[in-house]
Amino acid sequence: MKHEIVDAVSQLIREKGIDRETFQEIIESVFLSMIKRKFGQSDNFSVIFNMDKGDIEIQCIKIVVPDGELEDSNEEITLSEAIVYDPYAEVGEETMVMIDYEKEFGRRIIISAKQHLIQRLREIEKENLYEEFIGRVGEVVIGDIHQITRYEIRLNIDKTEVIIPRSEQVYNEHYRRGDAIKAIILDVVRTTKDPEIIVSRKDIGFVKRLFELEVPEIFDGIVEIKAIAREAGDRTKIAVESNDKRIDPIGACVGMKGVRIQAVVKELNREKIDIIHWTNDSELMVRRSLSPVIPLELIFLEGGNKVLAVIPDDQIAQAIGKKGQNIRLASQLTGYEIDPIKSSDYYQEDLNLDDVEELTENQVSFLKEAGYSTAEDVLNAGREALIEKSDVSEEIVDKILEVLNNYFEESE
Repeated sequence: MKHEIVDAVSQLIREKGIDRETFQEIIESVFLSMIKRKFGQSDNFSVIFNMDKGDIEIQCIKIVVPDGELEDSNEEITLSEAIVYDPYAEVGEETMVMIDYEKEFGRRIIISAKQHLIQRLREIEKENLYEEFIGRVGEVVIGDIHQITRYEIRLNIDKTEVIIPRSEQVYNEHYRRGDAIKAIILDVVRTTKDPEIIVSRKDIGFVKRLFELEVPEIFDGIVEIKAIAREAGDRTKIAVESNDKRIDPIGACVGMKGVRIQAVVKELNREKIDIIHWTNDSELMVRRSLSPVIPLELIFLEGGNKVLAVIPDDQIAQAIGKKGQNIRLASQLTGYEIDPIKSSDYYQEDLNLDDVEELTENQVSFLKEAGYSTAEDVLNAGREALIEKSDVSEEIVDKILEVLNNYFEESE
């Protein structure tokens, strides 16, 4: 039976890398619990396990008592019985007794102990797996796809199964069983079964790690990635800074003839990547973040983190990007809410009152006499000021304001 127990777990030990000391502690604790179940206590028992030979010995220390005076067989042994184990045994002394556990416990208890032992080993295996991969969070790994479902992709990495949930997949990437793909270890979650290892191709950390693998200056800390904004599958913006004035951070990331950046782009399925110089100057940082567009002017609005970016008319679409992507990424990268505006709208000339055909000559005349020469001046003044400065009725003032407001609404 002892060899049966050892054989049942020896394969687990070899395959799962459980250390011998841990296994020995477990098997001893399992047998001690079996002893306590049988005898009610285990204080005077000890379990000795020889891993190499597969030998399990149970020893019990008992007090030698005269024949016919035995009161507690768990802690005492008669002299005639003690002499069998130790010819020199004497009354009142302690002696060691070897326990035949197969005979004492019975096969049912031993089978139960074996099952408990295997369960403990599997728990250790699960904990070892968790500790291994929780320490590898943030590492890029390569796995072979062995299952694809509607909700997840399952990969095999070093005989361990990992999962890419749908939320961590890139929308325009498609794979088949057997394909080898890279991903970053995002999280490790304890479950009632084995730990669930979550990997991602969507997380911004994946892009950062890819650059570390391709750019030695980033790996060595000479060039630092200060910020990343990403819409996985379409575009990524990265701000980099060099800790060595002799090193151009963008040039280091691009590499000779673009070989480094091309390797990252290829791994990301041709996702576009914009690399800019990081700076603590907010205005310059926002200006660079809008690459490839260069704004004509930036206006930082008071009381918040909003910025008005004046863009040349012919570049406004490029500044906003497909479905607003470029402006969103620039906002994420800088931390400012960037609002683009056409230069023609921002720099439009004031509208002369004579150019508003809907106004009568008398209306234009009285407005000029009141000190207003442009439509913007009139609207900025407001209704009350116009009434105070003119001889006309309130109805005429309201009509003038209505005409001017309608004019600007139509021009927009």
